[in-house]
Order: sequence, then structure tokens, then C-alpha cells
Amino acid sequence: MEKQRNNSSKNLYRFSLRNWIQLGVFILTLAIGVQFYIHVHQAASPGPVSVARPPGVEGFLPIGALMGFKLFFTTGIWDWVHPAAMVILAFAACLSLLLRKSFCGWFCPVGTISEWLWRLGQKMFGRNYLLPTWLDIPVRGLKYALLAFFVYIIFGMSQTAILNFLESPYYKLSDVKMLHFFTRMSGLTAFVLFILVVASVFIRNFWCRYLCPYGALMGLIALISPTRIERNPSSCIDCKRCAKVCPYHLAVDQKTRIISPECSGCMACTKVCPVQNTLELKTKTFPPAFWRPVRLGVAVLCLFAVFVYSARITGKWESRISRQEFRMRLLRIDAPNMVHPKVNMGRSKEPIQNRP
Repeated sequence: MEKQRNNSSKNLYRFSLRNWIQLGVFILTLAIGVQFYIHVHQAASPGPVSVARPPGVEGFLPIGALMGFKLFFTTGIWDWVHPAAMVILAFAACLSLLLRKSFCGWFCPVGTISEWLWRLGQKMFGRNYLLPTWLDIPVRGLKYALLAFFVYIIFGMSQTAILNFLESPYYKLSDVKMLHFFTRMSGLTAFVLFILVVASVFIRNFWCRYLCPYGALMGLIALISPTRIERNPSSCIDCKRCAKVCPYHLAVDQKTRIISPECSGCMACTKVCPVQNTLELKTKTFPPAFWRPVRLGVAVLCLFAVFVYSARITGKWESRISRQEFRMRLLRIDAPNMVHPKVNMGRSKEPIQNRP
């Protein structure tokens, strides 16, 4: 691996508004996880269930959300089992379309952990590392290959196959299965997570850069975003601070516009630029110098609030699985037949009936 010579850049990082928003979303995610754990524990016991199920836990079900959107666009049926999964995916996609891949740079709790880890590595060792170019470029293709695989499977499924999957006993408890991924972690899973953590300490955003299909999708959507980082070459003093501070190693100091799907809209480069109006985040038709970290942060939070509120008042946030059915299926979660259903590809002539 090549050493990333950024000893002088380690002092460029400061805890900013973006980091506060990341921290807030991370704490919210932890609270949702704890609430869901208590809800599942109570539902698995014979006593009363006093803690409600938090819909936000469905943010960790993006594959089901993609299936749900194919079903919605072809039949008009909104997934009633895990509807919030579709809402959160729609929020992330809309944010990426409007403001680059800012979901990853401002909101995603996994991205937040990844950033904390490489900053820890920088503090401990004085630098991060970067794979050599001949290896970095093909390895970055892994996340797009994973995304392509999921898209191929989902778009190859018929409407009936998707509906049957979304209403299967397995999918109805997929949120609990995700919880068990952490609470019943196998030795192999723990080892893989350990490797990812160690790699993330040395390499900036290792998971996001190389393996996250969710981030790959957001990056592709961001390619058509009207928002870009733009540099004014005539006033640039070539200090290279912007390139040193970029969490994705983009050559900001050499481009007039950053079009890369890797740009997360973190605005770190604009903050360290010493020359006013030389490096800016710009949106077409917006006045110059409109975007500042405070405005972008407010836009991210407001958009999220709009999506959640709209979903609540339209009945597309809360799962319609009854508490009785949830408890009944939870008692059978370890049964031999509670496995991932077989994915059926191809067309089906079975009629799609109305669902609740």
C-alpha cells in the first residue's frame, strides 16, 4: 500500500456542524436499536408489550425497500410489511439527487462509524493509507458489482414473486433477523467485522469506498445532481489543502468541477480553502455562495422531517403487522422453515390482488 502523506492535513479536521448532525443521527439510531430490542424481548415473553416497535429500524432493510419500489412502480402497491424502509430509501435517494451523496456524508450512521475509525487511525499513526491505484480502482468496483447483483435479482423477479417475498414469514421478521445478526453474532461474522474495523482505521472510509452497495446507488444517483463542488482556477493558490482533507481522495485541486460519484457533499474542502469564493458547493439556478454548512445541514434535517411526517400522515410509516401476528411468528423464528424464501425469477401470469 502507498502511504498517504497527510501529516500536515491532520490538523485540518475539526468537529463541525456536520459531525454534530452525524453524532445526533448515530445516537438516534442507537436509541431505535435499544427500543426495538426491548420491544422484541417483551413480544417474545408472555407479559404485556409496553414498548412500541420503532419503524426507523427498517432503515437497515434496503434490499426489501428496492423490491418494494419495483412493486410500487409496476402495481401501485406500497409495501405494508416494512413501509418505513421505502421511505428512508426514498429520502436518501432524493437527498443524493438534490445535494450530492450527502446522505452518506451527513446522515448515514455506518458512514459515521467509518469516519470515526479513520480519524482514530490518523490520530494514532499520524496518517491514513491508500491502496495503490492499480488495486484501488478495481476494488472500488466491488460495491458497484454488489449493487448490480441485487438490481439484477430484483428486476428479474415478477410482480407476484416480489409480493410473495414481501409477505413471506421470513420478510415479516427480517427486522428481527437483522437484530439477531448483532445479538447472536457468529464467530465468522465477528471476525469479518473485526477485519472491516481494522481496515477502516488505516484506510479512509474502507467500507464506504469499496463495499457499500447502498452508497454505490446514492453515488450513481448523485451523478445527475445539479449540485457540484466547483473550483475557480484563477484565484486558486494551489495549496492542495482541499485534496488533502477530502475523505475520498478526490483531486479537488486539479478539477474545475467535481462530478465523481464518490463526493459525499461533506464540504470539508470548501471549509479549508484559504481563498474566499475559490472553492464552493454550487447548485444550478442558486445564487453564488448560497451553500454553507449550516444551510446544508438544515436542508438535510428538514428533508428528513418532511419525508417522515408525510409518511406518517399518509399511513406509509407504521407496519400493519398486528402485534398478535408478530408475537406468534416471533415464537417460531428459529423453526427450520423460517429461512430465506427461494427467489423466483421470470414472469408470472398470476393476478396481483389488492393488499391492506
